[in-house]
Amino acid sequence: MRIIAGTAKGRRIRSLGGETRPMTDRVREGVFSSLGRLVAGADVVDLYAGTGAVGLEALSREASSVVFVERSRRALEVLRANVAAVGLGGTVVAGDVERFLRETAGEFTLGFVDPPYAASLASVQTVLGLLARRLAPGATVVLHRRAGTGPEQVEGLRITDRRRYGDSEITRLVKEIP
Repeated sequence: MRIIAGTAKGRRIRSLGGETRPMTDRVREGVFSSLGRLVAGADVVDLYAGTGAVGLEALSREASSVVFVERSRRALEVLRANVAAVGLGGTVVAGDVERFLRETAGEFTLGFVDPPYAASLASVQTVLGLLARRLAPGATVVLHRRAGTGPEQVEGLRITDRRRYGDSEITRLVKEIP
């Protein structure tokens, strides 16, 4: 895996070798191309961060900050090594995504949600609902799921785009402005 663009372009990062299902370089490139200027200056949360590839890509593209949330010990080891190796900062939180969202006081302008494919739709809906409470009005969320398993609607968020990449699906949502 590598960072695709920005200040860390081309930098290689460690992977977990089959333990997780990371977003491929091709999908990441499509996601970040579609986000364009929304990344620079954003306060980002990367939920189910895994190796940190998505959050590190955001930092490389000038996000102001990234909070990486991951609970797997093995993934945390690789995530911390990648954050240190890329050298662009970021805060690593070891713990459960739902608990983090319930307990954090932060407000984010961009969120990445990449749960394991085995996570139930109900679980994903819960996480998105909790995340919606932590987003600034107009904030964007990018959800990565197995094609055809994403939500049809989420309270507090509006689905603005859905794209399929092989067996993956990227759903883009925006926090509704009250």
